[in-house]
Amino acid sequence: MMQPPRIAPSILAADFAHLADDVAKVEAHVDLLHLDVMDGHFVPNISLGVPVIASLRKATSLFFDCHLMMTNPDVYFEPFRKAGADLVTVHLEAYPDPTGAATKARDNGLAFGLGINPLTPFEAVEPFLDLVDLLLIMSVEPGFGGQAFIDASLRKIEAARKAIDSRGLAADIEIDGGITTGNAREARDAGADIFVAGSSVFRAEDPELAVRTLKAILE
Repeated sequence: MMQPPRIAPSILAADFAHLADDVAKVEAHVDLLHLDVMDGHFVPNISLGVPVIASLRKATSLFFDCHLMMTNPDVYFEPFRKAGADLVTVHLEAYPDPTGAATKARDNGLAFGLGINPLTPFEAVEPFLDLVDLLLIMSVEPGFGGQAFIDASLRKIEAARKAIDSRGLAADIEIDGGITTGNAREARDAGADIFVAGSSVFRAEDPELAVRTLKAILE
């Protein structure tokens, strides 16, 4: 069953010299914060890690949605939890059978998410929906912000919504990549619950206004 739409600004697009200040600009208007962790192996980029998450936790009480674009993220579940993570999302491409990772996340007191890249069909992740609190559908190739939304992602959202609802599951559907005021409504109509927005929020002239506008469109 679809939940009210929630916005998760991605700090990958924020100013890391003023990270806490950037988060403070939107904190009152968003529901969770999306933290992109990249290892330079699973994706061709390196971003942030445990120390940044721990520092940011001191500055906000927002729910930390940690997207772990890593080859072996389960090794770090405990450090992520201690740093302040609330949910960890790993990729099906890194864990073809994510059962063990899901168990380990929950053993560490973390909610568990599972993500799929644009080239991975929904059918590949469908058998594991009962394991997840969140299904992350990438609408760009992971690794870099500022990319254009891949329209084919909408069909995956529709398939995921149908499967989750028909099985009576409570998993959220999160869409990540290229979300703007021009396509967010389409993703919502397809069945998405959580919308990761990076450049369209933190690189806007007025991030607070950008979030409020996006929320109005979704609602």
